[in-house]
Amino acid sequence: MKSKSQSLLLRQIALHAALAPLAIIWLFPLWMMFVFSTMPDNGIFSPDIVLWPSTNFVENFKNLQADTDFIGAMVISIGVALIYTVLSVLLTSMAGWALARYRFVGRTVVIAIILGTITLPFSVVVIPQFIMVAREFKLANTWVALIVPPLFNSLGVLFMRQSFSMMPGELFDAARVEGVKEWQIFLRIALPLARPTMAALAIILFLHSWNNYLWPLLINSRPGMMTAPVALGTLIGLTKVSWGGIMAGAVLLTAPILVVFVALQRHFIAGIAAGAIK
Repeated sequence: MKSKSQSLLLRQIALHAALAPLAIIWLFPLWMMFVFSTMPDNGIFSPDIVLWPSTNFVENFKNLQADTDFIGAMVISIGVALIYTVLSVLLTSMAGWALARYRFVGRTVVIAIILGTITLPFSVVVIPQFIMVAREFKLANTWVALIVPPLFNSLGVLFMRQSFSMMPGELFDAARVEGVKEWQIFLRIALPLARPTMAALAIILFLHSWNNYLWPLLINSRPGMMTAPVALGTLIGLTKVSWGGIMAGAVLLTAPILVVFVALQRHFIAGIAAGAIK
């Protein structure tokens, strides 16, 4: 028994010894981004190798705020990402539930079309989508234009369909026998069971909205409606680039993603593992 525990301890030590360098390699760019955010512009391109933070972060942030109103852009990005994530998770859950639990004519065709849209690059639909939203619906420079067009997510629909397909159908049949309505089965039984998958999907969708650059850049022309990535991109000029401000903004853009992942890490891992079991 003692030899087994020692063997397990040795395996754990070997595993951590192998993974520690990989973790350092992954974290090193993030660390250097933070280090650069604390340095003046001329220090970033210094020939000396600097691995420790300096004292210029506040000054870089002040310059960033003065040039872009970055706090306002962050508020817009957070609001858009949260609303988009909640609505998209709800819509993809309903679509996934319908495709997993109901049999109807054309169901296979619908699934095939959804699978096909995954391979369709966004550049193919961005111009028709822009014309429809900006010219036909007159929604440019609005929150609706930022949130609604990207709501349909093929990956989310297939993700939730897989989760609902793995649930025992007898559970829902028993609820129907007891007289529970369909919408109650979906909201009170299916969604709680799919919570880990929904958490994993929420992280993916939040990350997608948070990093979205092209669509907010096209649909908004007013400085007051810029999202944080678009506002950060305005610091790259033809004759001047505020690298210290860019690094400070990149640190602030990365922080919410880390917070969301740490908060939902347990559900994220469980959701990904559940999707890979079947």
